Amino acid sequence: MFRICSDTTISFSFEPWIPPPCGLAPILDTTDNVPSSNNPEPATNESKFFYGWIIVAVGFLAHIASAFSISSTLSVFLKPLSQDLGLSRGAFSLIRSGEILIGAAAAPMVGTLLDRYGGRWLIAAGGLISGLGFLLLGQARDFWQFMFVRWLLVSPGDTLMGSMVVNVSISQWFVRMRGRALALAGMGHGLAKVCMPVAAASLILYAGWRGAWVVFGLVTLVLVVGPSLLFMRRRPEDMGLLPDGRSDAQQATSGLANKAESIKSGARAGNDFLWTRREALGTSAFWLIVITFGVSHVGVTGLNLHVFSFVSDQGHPAMVAALVMSIIAIMQFSTPMVWGLLAERVNVARLIMAKFVIQALGILLALSDPGLVNLYAGFFLYGIGMGGTAILAELIWANYFGRVSLGKIRGMGSLFTSAFSAGGPPFFGLLFDFTQSYNLSFSIFIGMLFASAFLSLFLHPPAK
Repeated sequence: MFRICSDTTISFSFEPWIPPPCGLAPILDTTDNVPSSNNPEPATNESKFFYGWIIVAVGFLAHIASAFSISSTLSVFLKPLSQDLGLSRGAFSLIRSGEILIGAAAAPMVGTLLDRYGGRWLIAAGGLISGLGFLLLGQARDFWQFMFVRWLLVSPGDTLMGSMVVNVSISQWFVRMRGRALALAGMGHGLAKVCMPVAAASLILYAGWRGAWVVFGLVTLVLVVGPSLLFMRRRPEDMGLLPDGRSDAQQATSGLANKAESIKSGARAGNDFLWTRREALGTSAFWLIVITFGVSHVGVTGLNLHVFSFVSDQGHPAMVAALVMSIIAIMQFSTPMVWGLLAERVNVARLIMAKFVIQALGILLALSDPGLVNLYAGFFLYGIGMGGTAILAELIWANYFGRVSLGKIRGMGSLFTSAFSAGGPPFFGLLFDFTQSYNLSFSIFIGMLFASAFLSLFLHPPAK
């Protein structure tokens, strides 16, 4: 055996090797894969708190305030406000349709501003405009005043601080964990819907419908304006960070894994390309997403506005109607995280199909029998499906078209899907005025949900 000691004596032996008597043990070469002190490995930031979660928290608050203007909130005001202002349900429903169309018309411009400047000032301005609009609703004395305040202040403000701006802002900060991030923020919307029926009904009881809007205005100003100005930032790169809080080393070494995960979940790996509006509009994926969600949104917006009246018209007391709305809202609040985590592992198009089927089965069960068991169970299922609506819609836009042009593409998509949505409230309301029943409109909604489930089978990422 060959060995060296400190006295540089060299000896050969066929006996088993024994440690030399000198003070130095054999030195093994352990430098492989170990960085030298002159070139240390960059420290990772994974254990540190990622600022993207602050963006999620601001989005959570904005989602709460945005829920004050949605159809299901307005549905609690439908009967007292219609009786006070002398309106039919069809005419009242036109208010919500006008709001949806206003939001749709503004969405492409808002999306462009979002790509260019980020969501900070947009969300703050939206909170200020909507808050003032809610305060003025408390002063409305006739239908025209109420309608114009909703159309000129509340709806534009909600477009600036609503789901599109919030979700696109969050999608800039997350890629691998986008599903859970969007789900956490979206739980603010679900929480507001859980509390809204009882809170709004209680406020109307003790302060009147005008006083209720004043309270909503004050809460909106507090929740949205300050937090967005203080904490919102455009992109992680602007702060020297990477999406998901990953370091440069982690980003480089996880490329293959991210590619595999992206393909599995239905996203395009490395899909942060610059898209023009013309290029996006020229893809079949864009139009298929629009039609798939647009068809179902006709029924969703109609049901949201009329579900309270649907239940109470069956002879159930107002608290049962409020409980049905709360069941839907509780499921929307509790299930988004499940949908979001699944979407990080399962093809998002297949999840979209599943959620439409669940919604359709829920409405079918609720219509099958007027009893409380079927009513509660049906809307329980419907709420589970609704819990995936916003999360999966935002994910498929971001996964298919990337972060760079997401605002403008999401804005164009919102323009077209909102055009479908605008038809829902008057469709339900006018059919009720004609038939004095919601059965026909709810049955048509079931067919729309199954049609959307079928269309989702053809969703595939666009090529560029």
